[in-house]
Amino acid sequence: MYEHIVLLKLKPNVPSDEQEEAVKQVQAFKNKIPGIVDLSVGINVTEEVEHTQGYTLGIRVTFASRQACRDYIQHPLHQSLLQRVGPFVDGIAVVDYPFS
Repeated sequence: MYEHIVLLKLKPNVPSDEQEEAVKQVQAFKNKIPGIVDLSVGINVTEEVEHTQGYTLGIRVTFASRQACRDYIQHPLHQSLLQRVGPFVDGIAVVDYPFS
């Protein structure tokens, strides 16, 4: 198994409906992109605001393998998401790791 975690720092002026649309677009990956075992996505609502560092959207995708994650990166649905949210992103953090 392989975990892929992405934190997006969206620009302050991104409307909430645009954020929700990004969430829906990621949720649609689960049954359409091969190799995804589990997926969660959401807008950051933590009360620990001193630790957010401005990150507003979190995505966690569990893949069957590292290769499945590599394939996902190139998948047209993922590329479409990048095109849509790219102009709204101020920063990104990614953590990938294998686990059993």
